[in-house]
Amino acid sequence: MDTDKKNLKSICLFCGSSPGVDPAFRLAAAQLGTTLAYNNIRLVYGGGHVGLMGVAADACLVAGGEVVGVIPRKLMEKEVGHAGLTQMHVVETMHERKALMTQLSDGFIALPGGYGTLDELFEALTWQQLAYHLLPVGVLNVSGFFDHLVQFLDHARDQRLLRDAHRDSLIVDNDLSSLIARMQAFVPPNNEKWLDRVSKESIV
Repeated sequence: MDTDKKNLKSICLFCGSSPGVDPAFRLAAAQLGTTLAYNNIRLVYGGGHVGLMGVAADACLVAGGEVVGVIPRKLMEKEVGHAGLTQMHVVETMHERKALMTQLSDGFIALPGGYGTLDELFEALTWQQLAYHLLPVGVLNVSGFFDHLVQFLDHARDQRLLRDAHRDSLIVDNDLSSLIARMQAFVPPNNEKWLDRVSKESIV
C-alpha cells in the first residue's frame, strides 16, 4: 500500500462540543488543527464553533488550513455553527451529517468527547467492519482519556464478541505525528470471509 501523505488528504475529526476540564484537551485540539494545516490535510468536522471542535477549527484556519463543517440545520439555527469556515454544509439530519463527513474524508480521528464523539467513532468503526468504507480510524489518547475504552474493547475481544482484526483496526496513539503516520500506513482488515460466515450463520 502506498503510504505517501497525499493519500490522506482529508481527516474527519470527532471531539467534544465542550472543552473539558483538562487543559491538555484544548492543547491537543489546537495541535491537531495546526498540524493538519501544515501538512495540507483538510479538516472535516461537525461545524461547531464551541468546545474542542471550535479550538481545532480555529487553529487550522489560523495556520492557513482548509476547514469544512457539516452541521444539521437545527444546530445551525441555534447559532452553534462556525461562521468563518472554508466551507459549511448544512444538512437536515444527524444521519446525513455523518454520511457526508464520511464521504468527504480519507480517515477519522477522535479526540476526547462525550456521547456524540463516541457515537461517531463507533459508527465509523462499524461501517469499516461491514466494509461500507475502508478508511483508517484513529484515537488520540490525550492524558489517557480513552484508556478505559480501550480496556473495554479488549474485554469485548476476550469475550469473543469482537474479532482480533476488528479490535486491532482501531489505531490508538498518544502522539499525533505517530497516529497520522500509522493511519497513512493502515491496511484494512479482510472482512469478506467474516461477512460470508455471518451471513450463513444469520448472526446480526
